[in-house]
Amino acid sequence: MNDLLLWAGALGPALLAEGLLARYEVLAYGAGWRTPTTELPQGVPYARGAAPEGPPDAYLVYLDGIGKRRVRDSRDGGQLVKAVLAGAPELRVLGQVQPYSPLADPLADRPVWAWLRRRVGLLLFLHNVMQTFVAADHRYRPLYNRAVGSQIATQLRLAGYQSGSGIPVVLLSYSGGAQVATGAVDELHTQLHAPLLLIMFGGFHNGANDLTHAEHVHQLTSANDRIERVGSWIFPQRRRLFRRSGWNRAVRAGKITVHRLDPATHVGPRSYISPTAQLPDGRSHLDRTADTVIALVRARRSAPAATEDPLP
Repeated sequence: MNDLLLWAGALGPALLAEGLLARYEVLAYGAGWRTPTTELPQGVPYARGAAPEGPPDAYLVYLDGIGKRRVRDSRDGGQLVKAVLAGAPELRVLGQVQPYSPLADPLADRPVWAWLRRRVGLLLFLHNVMQTFVAADHRYRPLYNRAVGSQIATQLRLAGYQSGSGIPVVLLSYSGGAQVATGAVDELHTQLHAPLLLIMFGGFHNGANDLTHAEHVHQLTSANDRIERVGSWIFPQRRRLFRRSGWNRAVRAGKITVHRLDPATHVGPRSYISPTAQLPDGRSHLDRTADTVIALVRARRSAPAATEDPLP
């Protein structure tokens, strides 16, 4: 009991501090106090995959879960991006976007956070959790969406994307990255006029963002993914009762396709991106997720471009 009270006493102030810091960053962006970062660390390319001399079949932007802390890292050590690149060299893949920073400022590279990371690693996790909820908050959501959508558009241009080229942009998102992906749709459409395909696995999002300008959304899920189910429960816009929410309008328009990846879990040794969990066909969970992503991107390439109709 004493240990529980100690944890509660420590966690409460930490959550409060993280909530304030998360809001400060999006407000600093909106007020113009700070300019979003565009340059990458030395040696980090703006994209990997298809050679820059010619247009790729598609640009794929990976928006990682709340474990994302810096340009180079990801929850799985970059294994999913590597698997996609190995199986689909015709794609140009960007993995450097900071989905939990409206200022595109990697959390773990900030001096204070680098010090804290060595001592209180939980705070890094809490920071990105709170940023996800700020992105979902109706008071901050429009500004957050514009900030991260602009960040993605800038990184795509630096990677060679030409506005109006018609080359598809795929937003591949994991967990809380789905909130960012759905929120970036309008800004990417405005800035790049790009055909947008969303692929989310274990998607944790509030369902409020407008998906009119998305061609299609592929929802990769599993009956064993408890965190995704929590998201669909705590956010009312994900429920059928809220017919006018962005998500439910997209469902009625036939823009959402669900793909089952049972028995994967959200995190852990049997997660969607586990390289060790084996399926009956001999593939790992990581292999299946990468294969599914590649198949969906290639299927979009071979299908005629979707016409954009207003959602009912």
